[in-house]
Amino acid sequence: MITNKTYDEISVGDSASMERTLTKKDIDLFGVLSGDLNPTHFSDAYAEMLLERQKVVGHSMWGGALISSLLGNDLPGPGTVYESQSFTFHNAVELGDTLTVTVTVQEKIAEGPSVLFDCRVGNQHGKEIITGTARVKPPAKKPVDAGSPWLTMEFHRKEIFTQFIEKVVKLPPISVAVCHPCSEDALLGALSAAREQIIDPILVGPSERIRALAEKLSMDIHAFRMVDTRHSHESAAQAVALCRSGEAEALMKGSLHTDEFMRAVAKKDTGLRTDQRISHVFIMEVPTYPRPLFITDAAINIYPTLEDKVSILQNAIGLAQALGIEIPKVAILSAVESVNPRIASTLEAAALCKMVDRGQITGAVVDGPLAFDNAISGEAARIKGIVSPVSGEADIFLVPDLEAGNMLAKQLTYLVKADSAGVVMGARVPIILTSRADSAQARLASCAVAAAFAYSTQGGNPGQKEIRL
Repeated sequence: MITNKTYDEISVGDSASMERTLTKKDIDLFGVLSGDLNPTHFSDAYAEMLLERQKVVGHSMWGGALISSLLGNDLPGPGTVYESQSFTFHNAVELGDTLTVTVTVQEKIAEGPSVLFDCRVGNQHGKEIITGTARVKPPAKKPVDAGSPWLTMEFHRKEIFTQFIEKVVKLPPISVAVCHPCSEDALLGALSAAREQIIDPILVGPSERIRALAEKLSMDIHAFRMVDTRHSHESAAQAVALCRSGEAEALMKGSLHTDEFMRAVAKKDTGLRTDQRISHVFIMEVPTYPRPLFITDAAINIYPTLEDKVSILQNAIGLAQALGIEIPKVAILSAVESVNPRIASTLEAAALCKMVDRGQITGAVVDGPLAFDNAISGEAARIKGIVSPVSGEADIFLVPDLEAGNMLAKQLTYLVKADSAGVVMGARVPIILTSRADSAQARLASCAVAAAFAYSTQGGNPGQKEIRL
């Protein structure tokens, strides 16, 4: 129900506040809408060159816009008209900063009538970002319900990955063996997660090469442990050995090829295999979907058998539970929603559902076969007469094979600008797989996912370990 306060309902001292975390998408969208394309907002290199900062900064008026949104949404609320403002900007807003915005009624002005607000914006470190005043004309009438004006809009009030990272950073960092971080993307991804205190990296690779790269990037790595190796093969072997010995709680791929990296993981005697099949899970933040979407397997198992899919599905369920989804809903995807003997994936879907009934697969609500539209949209399922506890509410998509999963994940990435985190499951430790195309936020999310899963498997005090989206 939309509400507001008229002039007569407002009292001096009335206050409202909100929190918002600055993401890369916020910077991009604000730049496009405002026309402010100052490169220090979009390029770490320009931020360092022109401002002597290590990463991009947000637009100063983004914080001012948050004040406007608080006045228009909450106090006085819908119907408010801006008249004037006077702001002082004290500090920059950095990517990942969480701002607390507060507006307080300072004076009621009969002429107009108008209301003068004291406005303050601060970050998570207690630093002042903006102070000042705003004068507005409050709404003259109370709203009457006319239905939601936002039904056609597709947006998240707070991004899923941001929420998740915020919760994980409150926990101690986990030790991560970073395998061969010899490219800018690989090293920056690990160091960004370290800077946010999500991981404590052990840098495994040619030490002189890594130090030279860090110096080029103006990154200080003296505080981090380094294991010197001669080449990528040795880096993979040493990084895996650190995980086998318990010195590292997770493994992160650097700039070596995925096949080479995974060969070291999969070795029977010296690798990280368990009795569970190794599989990959994409955790995707899709702008048009209200929850994280898990897609498996899109990177490891090319043509999985029915037996393989049991392990792949159980891995994904375990990961979803570690991220706070107690009973995830699983859609087993195929081209159609009915069992067809000529389409193997529909037969396997039916078998998997029966295995759930018999307790051979546990921890989730599972349905299939489901075509993509019926899985993602409850309305599509209703039109087709499909009654499913999963339709429109799926958390996990189990795909028929790697080709289907890989194409689905990349379509979401490039057509609807979804962000993705990637983790390999079924090994002794979670394995972080990142791509050169991943955003900084997605790299942090991959590390955060691995940290959450590592915590969930360590036991200890559940009240301290619990992670919830």
